[in-house]
Amino acid sequence: MSAVATLRSNAASVRRLVPVWVWAALCIALAVLYPYIIDALITQSDDLLDASIQTLAYIIMALGLNIVVGFAGLLDLGYVAFFAIGAFVVGWLGSQQFPDVANGKGIHFLTPDKTAFGSALPGIHINFFFVIFIAAAFTAIWGVILGAPTLRLRGDYLAIVTLAFGEIVPRVFENSTSGIFGIGSTDFSNGRQGITPIDKINLPWSDKPFSALDLNKFYWVGLAMVLLVIWFNRRLRDSRLGRAWIAVREDEVAAAAMGVNLVRTKLWAYALGAALGGFAGVFLGSYNNTVNVDQFQFGFSVFILCMVIIGGMGNIWGVILGAVALSMMNRYGLKQLNGVPEAFGLDFDVTSINFGIFGFFLLVMMVLRPEGFIPSSRRRLELRESEIDEADHLGAESDHQLYEVRQA
Repeated sequence: MSAVATLRSNAASVRRLVPVWVWAALCIALAVLYPYIIDALITQSDDLLDASIQTLAYIIMALGLNIVVGFAGLLDLGYVAFFAIGAFVVGWLGSQQFPDVANGKGIHFLTPDKTAFGSALPGIHINFFFVIFIAAAFTAIWGVILGAPTLRLRGDYLAIVTLAFGEIVPRVFENSTSGIFGIGSTDFSNGRQGITPIDKINLPWSDKPFSALDLNKFYWVGLAMVLLVIWFNRRLRDSRLGRAWIAVREDEVAAAAMGVNLVRTKLWAYALGAALGGFAGVFLGSYNNTVNVDQFQFGFSVFILCMVIIGGMGNIWGVILGAVALSMMNRYGLKQLNGVPEAFGLDFDVTSINFGIFGFFLLVMMVLRPEGFIPSSRRRLELRESEIDEADHLGAESDHQLYEVRQA
């Protein structure tokens, strides 16, 4: 048996010792208790918990982009557009942006309908747990609208079209103070000021929304959303549609020859990936209490794409690792490098070139480990096929030599 085969056999033996559901239950239990664990171990735990809540939203977006890039093999440089659309949906359905609705009395659905002084709260206010699914459906439609013009495009042309979409959407929202594309007079975005405040999360059976200080509650809601998205991704990956995506990624011509409907398969990838972007956008909009076009820059799309590539395209757990690593590096790691420029006689803030650092990190990964930290088995075979074959060949030769020595 070759060395590679021996290692795989040993790893499989270790995994069989403990059932998968036990590991899953243990990880979920630790994740649920995480706020209490860091509170006991760290003096100022609120900042870390705030970073963790942001990271949960990034995980959802990275898993959504992984459907497009990792599963289907399509490039999307405008993913921030779906984040923006989802965030503005919660701005429309969870704020006082439209004060004249219902003659100023507002529309309320499973949310508090009175202010602190007892008067009716103007605007549209729909419960958060309904808004996330409304936003997911709305962004899925826009995912199809984006995907339709790109069906015949590949490579650089596909990158340019998706990049353009990511730039167009924030500019549309920025200038939608007098209707969309100048049609009508309704203010949809409040310009560069954005929409503030956004309704906080409130449970459907409760009239008391979360407070800005209820970080634990926000964390648990974000964690529940992440677990739902992980389950959704696993089911998709193993479904007939998921296998069609992988076939298209590996060889589009062969997939079409085997009966895969390329148009429908690609549109589903764009739609579902976009839906998860909107899903996370609603959560971040409610948590940050504001929706502003300054949040939706091109660099954010690259940031999420780096999470997918560095973690391991096509691998759910690899993408999660990439999202956690880059999110925490952006929040804490870059601050530790602030003294480095001064050592070379330079005077600038390292955090101001964060995307340049991520780009360099991405370049190093592409050279040294293009499949990512935790690649999917298929992706690893695609990128490391020659090395694996060589290792298996060398292992077979060594086994043959050992056999000859024993026979002698």
